[in-house]
Amino acid sequence: MSDRLYFRQLLAGRDFAVGDPVATQMVNFAYLIGDRETREAVLVDPAYAVGDLLDVLDGDGMRLTGVLATHHHPDHVGGEMMGFSLPGLAELLAREPVPVHVNRAETDWVRRVTGLSATDLTGHDHDDLLEVGAIGIRLLHTPGHTPGSQCFLVDGRLVAGDTLFLEGCGRTDFPGGDAEEMYRSLQWLAGLDGDPVVYPGHQYSAEPSAPLSSVRSNNFVYRARSLPEWKAMFG
Repeated sequence: MSDRLYFRQLLAGRDFAVGDPVATQMVNFAYLIGDRETREAVLVDPAYAVGDLLDVLDGDGMRLTGVLATHHHPDHVGGEMMGFSLPGLAELLAREPVPVHVNRAETDWVRRVTGLSATDLTGHDHDDLLEVGAIGIRLLHTPGHTPGSQCFLVDGRLVAGDTLFLEGCGRTDFPGGDAEEMYRSLQWLAGLDGDPVVYPGHQYSAEPSAPLSSVRSNNFVYRARSLPEWKAMFG
């Protein structure tokens, strides 16, 4: 499937939403994943300038068939944040009415933040498989940053959202955050087979991606050897 995989990592403020001060400050990544043969693709975490993201897809000759949301925060799906109104899912669906795939535990959160209806959202369980053409994407429930945070595993790549960065992990002090759940999610991800390359939700490090083995070795969040030690550090 590697030859058929279409995969692009786009940085807010540089590759799209150029000149937007919020996008530039937040350094979000959006991702495009698809099948080069069928030309179908999904968009991961569209925010700030959805038209720019659709233009990239169109320029690559790809057709949008769905959206994947890692979690409900406005810098990933649009909505009100810090006094700013960020475009996102609502604006995208007004142009391209496609399914939005979320973890089942995140459905109500996404709906409240974006103003979408329940029928716009497709809820998933842990380890569901979403097929985009012949490309299979595993949807992994990794709560902690939010109740329904999810990561996506596709062809040796782990799109980790705000669950795991190359340096650090998502905060757990926002509504719905849970430090114990984050510890369990991080430990579970550490045990994934095949040493996938981690693609985070923000560029909070010099490099935009790194093998999971490198992240396990260098990321301070993996220094805690037990839940009590983790809670002493991060709880």
